[in-house]
Amino acid sequence: MSKQSFRDLKETIELKDAEIDELTMELESKKEEINKLKLYSTKLKYQKENLEYKLDNEINNEKAKIKELDDLDKKIKEKEDIIDDKQDQVKYLRSLIDDYKTQVKENTENLEIQLRKISKTYEGLLAQKDKIIEKQDENINLLLKEKDEMMKSNKTTIITLKRQNDNYRQLLEKYDK
Repeated sequence: MSKQSFRDLKETIELKDAEIDELTMELESKKEEINKLKLYSTKLKYQKENLEYKLDNEINNEKAKIKELDDLDKKIKEKEDIIDDKQDQVKYLRSLIDDYKTQVKENTENLEIQLRKISKTYEGLLAQKDKIIEKQDENINLLLKEKDEMMKSNKTTIITLKRQNDNYRQLLEKYDK
């Protein structure tokens, strides 16, 4: 085997090592992206819980207000002039509650959609990572096979050279006698 082909093989191995390093760096980058997405997901969950907590408080507050309005409504029934004003207030507050419920429902749906998108992206990244690892494993196996074949070839060459050397020594000894 010539020095040039050995150098070529060595350069090929170095290139493969560089490719492996590059893929490893890319994999680390993807892991960082995944971690960022996880943090963002956690933040969204926290915000959702806060919104639900605020909604519960608002609903309780609104229920309390509605109860007060109902009590006032009973008292107001005695006075027909005041009844119309209070009924308008009750309708207005109920429309606000409905609007708020609709808004919270839309926000919840949007959050669920975003979480699904994040989940799909995460699954895609995991699949990419698995493909990269499989390719790296294949490259490593190919390099190991090439190394074994080179070792076998080198052993054969060494044995052949030893035999030739022994033959030349025998010939030299015959000529020396």
